[in-house]
Amino acid sequence: MMWRDVWAVIRREYLQRVRSKWFIAATIGAPLFMVGLIVVPAFFVNQGERNAREIAIVDGTDVLYERVAPRLEESGWEVREQRWHADVVTELRETVEAGELGGFVMLDELTLESGEAMFYTIDRPSTIRQVTMRSSIARSALEYQLDQRGVDAASMLEGGELRIELLTEDGTDTDDPAFLVAYMGAFLLYMAILLYAVAVLRATLEEKTNRIVEVIISAMKPWHLMLGKILGVGAVSMTQLAIWVLVGTLLFAGGIPMLIAARPELANLSEVRDLLPGLGLVALFIGYFVFGFFIYAGLYAALGAMCSSDEEAQQAQFPVMMLLIVPIVIVTSVIENPGSAMAVTMSLIPFFSPILMWGRVAGGGVPIWQIGLSFVLMALTVLAVAWVAGRIYKVGILMSGKRPTLPELMRWIREA
Repeated sequence: MMWRDVWAVIRREYLQRVRSKWFIAATIGAPLFMVGLIVVPAFFVNQGERNAREIAIVDGTDVLYERVAPRLEESGWEVREQRWHADVVTELRETVEAGELGGFVMLDELTLESGEAMFYTIDRPSTIRQVTMRSSIARSALEYQLDQRGVDAASMLEGGELRIELLTEDGTDTDDPAFLVAYMGAFLLYMAILLYAVAVLRATLEEKTNRIVEVIISAMKPWHLMLGKILGVGAVSMTQLAIWVLVGTLLFAGGIPMLIAARPELANLSEVRDLLPGLGLVALFIGYFVFGFFIYAGLYAALGAMCSSDEEAQQAQFPVMMLLIVPIVIVTSVIENPGSAMAVTMSLIPFFSPILMWGRVAGGGVPIWQIGLSFVLMALTVLAVAWVAGRIYKVGILMSGKRPTLPELMRWIREA
């Protein structure tokens, strides 16, 4: 009987939400918006620069062309060499003005000394293309100077190598993923937990203010209704996140090669694949989202039962919001120093664990036992929150009028 009632609520909440225009618009619109934000500007910039890609290089040093040309070609320029003579600037200027050439680069002895060069063109290139050309010329000049001194230029220009060995308790090495991946994952957890937990509050408040809940409660127990709402909204959230992840994966897999093909100077984007989290981190992300959602969904369900209007709910949710704001404020410090006493302590607090423990894991150097302990503490917190929220929900769902005080809430919990 219990699970039949809960399933009925889950089915109603799920179907009602996934069929709504807002769900469809958000699920489809968010990926399309990201595509438009990234691809459309790149497309128009690429169209505008297509005719300006063919350039000539006049090498007055006789040593730089063979170094500069390959780098510019890798960045999407079409390069040809122009031999130096007295009227070369005038000749090439006329060629550019006639539209037969996008521009030309002058390299001289000053380029060898300081990396400074002159680029003659009619249309100003984009900032990315300016940076690409400047770095290609400067690196080529520096490479030549280093080679002249017998230095391994290739290794030096690559920035060398910094090997990191973390002295963890189990003595194993751990990888250090990009800070951006850890921070973006933590921020996404914050937004997803907040968005879908608030949806539970809205669903509870809507039925309470419309007095529909009085009819529903006559057919089932209040905590069955609360459990069904939490699981129903949770199923909606997992559906939407799964669609976003799938679409994002497809766009990433197909979009980056297309973007690199159109803009070769963005070839470094292919290295982003190495920074993406593996299946283990993705599984942890889902686990922390699920536990975080259940913790905060229970709290927001209790808030919805306590309040009688949207205005009351907005005021009452501030303490719960602070439980989410605190970890997102300190997550940067936690990612940078995942082994500090503050990071360990704060990440093991169940209300903060979904965001902070993810940040520590993605930042590297977290012992397995701390990850396991965080899940155990979160599971216990889910049970405690469900116990308290269920009793508040049982009494508060039928109450109306002013918001209860703290002593009244304690009385509700005892009497329920």
